Amino acid sequence: MTALWGGVLLAGLACLAIKLAGHVLPEHWLAQPRVARVAALVTVALLSALVAVQAATDGGRVVLDARLPALAVAAVALALRAPFVVVVLLAAATAAGLRLLGMP
Repeated sequence: MTALWGGVLLAGLACLAIKLAGHVLPEHWLAQPRVARVAALVTVALLSALVAVQAATDGGRVVLDARLPALAVAAVALALRAPFVVVVLLAAATAAGLRLLGMP
C-alpha cells in the first residue's frame, strides 16, 4: 500500500513539475511549430492508447466483445461528421444490441 501511495505522490509531483516548466520556459520556445505539432500528436496518441486499452482489455487480458464493434460504429459516425451525441447513442445502441444477441 505504501508503494502505491508513493507512486501516486511521485506522479503528482511529476505533473506539477511539467506544469511549472510550462510557466518557466520562455514563451518563444513553446510557440515554435515543432513543439506545437509534437504536443498535439502526443495528446492524440495518449487518447488513442486510453481508448484502445478501455475497449479491448478486461482485467489485464485482451478480450473481443461488444465494445470493439461499438467503437468501430462510433469511428464511422465521427468520420461522417455526426454530432457527438449521435455518435455516443449509436455506439451505445450497437453494444446493447450485440449484447442482447448474446455477444459478451
